[in-house]
Amino acid sequence: MIGLETRELLASRAGWLLLAMIGPLVGHAFITAVLSYAEASGGIGGPAALAQGLSPLDGIVVPMLGAYDLAATFLLPFVAIRLVAAERESGAGKLLAQTPAELPARLAAKALVLLAGGLAAGLPALLALFLWHGYGGHLALPETANVVLGHLLHALLATAVAFAAAAVCRGSASAAIVTLGFTVGTWALDFVSAVQGGLLARLAPFTPEAALRTFEHGELRLSTVAVLALLSLAGFAFAALWLDPFRPLRRRATLSAALLVLAVGAAALAGASRSGWDLSEDRRNSFPRTDEVALRKIELPVHVTAHLAAEDPRLADLERNVLAKLRRVVPRFSVTYAAESRSGLFEGSARHYGEVWYAVGRRRAQLRSTTEPIVLAKIYELAGVAPPPPSPEAPYPGYPLAAAPRGAASLFYLAWPLAAGLAYAVFRGRWRSTCQDLV
Repeated sequence: MIGLETRELLASRAGWLLLAMIGPLVGHAFITAVLSYAEASGGIGGPAALAQGLSPLDGIVVPMLGAYDLAATFLLPFVAIRLVAAERESGAGKLLAQTPAELPARLAAKALVLLAGGLAAGLPALLALFLWHGYGGHLALPETANVVLGHLLHALLATAVAFAAAAVCRGSASAAIVTLGFTVGTWALDFVSAVQGGLLARLAPFTPEAALRTFEHGELRLSTVAVLALLSLAGFAFAALWLDPFRPLRRRATLSAALLVLAVGAAALAGASRSGWDLSEDRRNSFPRTDEVALRKIELPVHVTAHLAAEDPRLADLERNVLAKLRRVVPRFSVTYAAESRSGLFEGSARHYGEVWYAVGRRRAQLRSTTEPIVLAKIYELAGVAPPPPSPEAPYPGYPLAAAPRGAASLFYLAWPLAAGLAYAVFRGRWRSTCQDLV
């Protein structure tokens, strides 16, 4: 089955187009990132930025790998849809259903072949990282691998959604519209949650774009990985239910409803996990290590009540600088978002707006500051814990580099598309004829 799916992919024009286009996409992102990084490092004669603010994660890795976000959203689904829809449109699916090869094995073969194709499409990113290293640039393996993992999970979910859409829809065009509709829907959820908060705000961190931003920020959350993996498995299982031509429609609907309930329940349990790791080299997602040790020893429940609207930038600062870090280290921690309006302009309890109340056990205090040291000092005071001594760890040094993207343009804009086109011309005809003979 893997051999058959490999030949089918190699005969796919969409797969070769993706492979040819990914090189220029990655190249443009990489060249732009290197030039911007050089400018921030003072490479064009202007003032250089503060060295501690120059991180290759933000300056090179995230922008360069952002090309794969576009590919997973707008290119990969069409390749995945073709692998599934071609069997339905040609009638080969009914013939294959009568062979000893079971449907889950066939879908697994398709997914593995797409994974191999994705690894081939990842070569431009590997070349870009080698170029950056050759320029003298710095790379931290944990934070770089974390971003790669985020893109792999994004691609896995996009493939599962494409498979599910192709299994239900009669044609490739309809499946493509359904897949893009799912993507636009997650964008809308991400946007609306930032305005309304509440339940939507709890769901938003698990949309593909929001989850990818978590990885790009250097944080590895067990809940995010588990939810994306569970949703992907649910998409593949849904596709398997609807691709069986001999299963009655009513049974498909019943099993699909049961699968939906099971997937939502499992995702809710996985999403409740607070385990996570800060893999960024500058520890941007963590308190100083001495503070983390002291916070983990607080056995009393810590509760925060924020009278800040969802659109208030102070809430974003509080979430990023304080609340997200407290969730990872305080054993008994909870938050209540008490604002009654979206913007705070027409708040019912206006005299309390802007207040953030911190409760440790039965002791409470109010702050309006979102600055990390001030909040930590207040929590230690309420908990009756002596503040720890300053952390002895050295500050993040930063890695300024004023390098020119030598050789990148010719490699990504010329050599890669030519190599992909040559491979297409050599292999497609032979593999396509072999695939037809096997079918």
